[in-house]
Amino acid sequence: MNKILFLLLPLFLQSVSAAEVNIYSARKEALIKPLLDQFTEETGIEINIVTGQADTLLKRLEVEGKNTPADILLTVDVARLVRAKEKGLFQAVDSEILKKSIPEHYRDNDNQWFGLSLRSRVIIYAPDRVKEEDLSSYEDLADSKWKNRVCVRSSSNVYNQSLVAAMVANQGVEKTEAWAKGLVSNFARPPKGGDRDQIKAVAAGVCDVALVNTYYLAGMLASTQKNEVTAAKKIKLFWPDQNGRGAHMNVSGAGLLKPARHKKEAIQLLEYLVSDKAQRWYAETNHEYSINESIESSPVLKSWGKFKADKLNLNLLGKYNTDAVLLMDRAGWK
Repeated sequence: MNKILFLLLPLFLQSVSAAEVNIYSARKEALIKPLLDQFTEETGIEINIVTGQADTLLKRLEVEGKNTPADILLTVDVARLVRAKEKGLFQAVDSEILKKSIPEHYRDNDNQWFGLSLRSRVIIYAPDRVKEEDLSSYEDLADSKWKNRVCVRSSSNVYNQSLVAAMVANQGVEKTEAWAKGLVSNFARPPKGGDRDQIKAVAAGVCDVALVNTYYLAGMLASTQKNEVTAAKKIKLFWPDQNGRGAHMNVSGAGLLKPARHKKEAIQLLEYLVSDKAQRWYAETNHEYSINESIESSPVLKSWGKFKADKLNLNLLGKYNTDAVLLMDRAGWK
């Protein structure tokens, strides 16, 4: 991945056009480029994009410093956005459009990063082996009734880290660590694979329940690959904590980098990404929830019904990320 960045960097540096925006993106190109192409078509502003792993891009930005060609960092999960802010990579953006369009708990307190789309980490289950009334909360998955029945990704996965960080923010390290130990004791297998692999494992009977992000399940249900559709149709989604704080939420988001050479155009792009048109694209194409509650979800997401979302300020997920990682390690969550 570093080799790719080195090869593409000169392409950025050679560009002298003022009407452009350079993006470092931890989102896969297929999940964002069509929307960026629409922006270019409407504004004439060209978009140059380099994709890579989030941590690789953060290190790259630190090395490049003020000489980076990038104007915007776009990434998935709030923990990476908070980390970029802590490293001093972002600058504040004073935009009434962003402030009005994005709920306060989905953007940085200092307006240095902004949530652009939402996803929830939920429980999925095999309806032939699990009754819906047996499910309740994330905490309940530590109960001994789920012994050898739970599948989940590794503790190195930032989505899991953010879920645990949210639990730390809500109930403290001690209670969350006790929960994590109980969860680990209920694993059906050592953590491995991505969210789609957890869905397939439940469908195949390896485990009965799993933790996954909503858009992975929606993507499989809408997939052109028959095996993915078949697996996804064998499971059901459960919204956790509906009688409590609500289902855990996270964002994909972006921030304006301090050395940005195309600040005006970059802010224009950020504002475009929260427009009704862009938010409909996120909802219909990527099966993500819009930050604007008035925007309709995709048919797949609508089929899951309305749910109560945790209103925790997402800045706290970054704040408690280290605590989450350490307690997961102590709990034996590999």
